[in-house]
Amino acid sequence: MTSHNPPVSLEALDEHDDNLHGGHPEQKEGRSFSWGRLFVWIVAIGFMAVTLFPFYWMIRTAFSNGALLSTEPGNLLPVDPTLGAFKRVLGLGTVEQAQAEGGSGASVNFWLALRNSIIIATTVTTGQTLFCAMSAYAFSRLQWPGRDVVFGVFLAALFVPPIFTSLPNFILMNNLGLLNTLPGIILPTLFMTPFAVFFLRQFFLGLSREVEEAAKIDGAGNFRIFFRLIVPMSAAPITTLAILTFINTWNDYLWPLLIARDEKAQTLILALGIFRSQTPGGSPDWPGLMAMTLLAALPIVVLFIIFGRRVVNSIQFSGIK
Repeated sequence: MTSHNPPVSLEALDEHDDNLHGGHPEQKEGRSFSWGRLFVWIVAIGFMAVTLFPFYWMIRTAFSNGALLSTEPGNLLPVDPTLGAFKRVLGLGTVEQAQAEGGSGASVNFWLALRNSIIIATTVTTGQTLFCAMSAYAFSRLQWPGRDVVFGVFLAALFVPPIFTSLPNFILMNNLGLLNTLPGIILPTLFMTPFAVFFLRQFFLGLSREVEEAAKIDGAGNFRIFFRLIVPMSAAPITTLAILTFINTWNDYLWPLLIARDEKAQTLILALGIFRSQTPGGSPDWPGLMAMTLLAALPIVVLFIIFGRRVVNSIQFSGIK
């Protein structure tokens, strides 16, 4: 006697498959929703808004008319939008136009300060990146007596606040006759910093020695190995160090303030402070200040937009190593 199984429909098979994999589609969609994930997104968006709002307020103030700015202090949009603040900063407007738009009539040599900042930041970045990479190579790949002891002493400089070295450096620059000059601002930070050497040394220690040993067998010297092997394999951390050094030098205020008393050696950040101090008796030219701040920060923003992903990936990769 034979028995026949009843035919199974496709709907029954789909239902059976859904039960095996966690229930019906409606139930799976409901289970994928998470209140914790929603809370995290809300908090992240809130922090992002708090972080970006000052930057937006700076843009809003820069495009506002200073004469009418106090009449609508809570307005989120520019008050009587105008480019007058940027014209004042760039030296394209007259004193009468500046005062008519609520400015003080004060001005700075923006283009000279911009040139000085570019020269100083580029020179310091080039010097620090080169010499720190060479020092990190000597501390990580070469064997010589007392290497670890010297590195420990060198690393101890991380615990010395920069303000402690400002006075000796100032006396040295004064004795060399380099006050009010660009070399006087550049020289103290031209060669290396303990953090930069430590940062690159940690990455160099993780590189494979097989290729380096093969190059030595072929007769390559240390300089050739460094420039032909180590530098190409370390392009990401070296680029990261160069970007961080450029930003730190661009934003430096204290050392240029001590050295550059003359306009010919002032940086853009220093010129911004001088522009603010030119109206001590009255209300500051807030649109002009915000316009100059925006122009001073623009190169750094562009730098982060271009190289930001590489910086994050390099730091993350170094941490994994």
